[in-house]
Amino acid sequence: MVEDRTDHRTNWLLTALEPEDFAALEPYLEGVQLTHKQVLYEAGDPIRYAYFPHHAVVSLVNVLEDGHTVEVALFGRGGVVGLLSALVTREAFGRYVVQMAGSASRIAVERLDEVRSAHPKLRRLIAGYGEVLLGQTFQILTCNAVHPVEARCCRWILMMHDRAEQDTLPLTHEFLAEMLGVQRSTVSVVTRTLQTAGLIQQGRGSITVTDRAGLEETVCECYGRICRIYQRVLPSSYPPPKRGP
Repeated sequence: MVEDRTDHRTNWLLTALEPEDFAALEPYLEGVQLTHKQVLYEAGDPIRYAYFPHHAVVSLVNVLEDGHTVEVALFGRGGVVGLLSALVTREAFGRYVVQMAGSASRIAVERLDEVRSAHPKLRRLIAGYGEVLLGQTFQILTCNAVHPVEARCCRWILMMHDRAEQDTLPLTHEFLAEMLGVQRSTVSVVTRTLQTAGLIQQGRGSITVTDRAGLEETVCECYGRICRIYQRVLPSSYPPPKRGP
């Protein structure tokens, strides 16, 4: 068997664990590589593993009968994919799809349940993350309902930027249209406006953040609220967001 040299503590939740809690969890953690557009679960699929992303970013989207998708939640280094679904029904809420390829730590939910049951601090951390995820979802749904697409697009770019270690993000117009629930042509207009303003630079299948501070001035209030939810409930597992120059 090849030794797993994955640095599991690249994930901020795993970093926040007490040493004894992490030591109990570590033997069951497995390093895996997630590929772009890989679907981890479809709605109703049994949840067998929870994923703690490192550099990967995963979206939870709701797929409607006509094929349209609606963004529900975003998971990166500050989160865990599939855990809350696995706590009760063990069925996926919606489609979990990898939006940025990268590594993650994977654990069978049965093993995670065993460790969680024996470690109160781990239980509290998971409960705190559940509150954070609910707050994030609440804010995203509100944002999608009332804010203009330009501000929502800035929120999505900033949230991806927070979870990435690079300024160039693998964001296509097609993907942004799916996440924002608008036509691709609408996204093209918005991103062209942001590029003209000097906030981003578009490439082939990518967007590069060139003016972080400008994006923060353009985004709606929802981005800041989501950041504050993390910092209030899980301050030890969520570093302050990146700031522009």
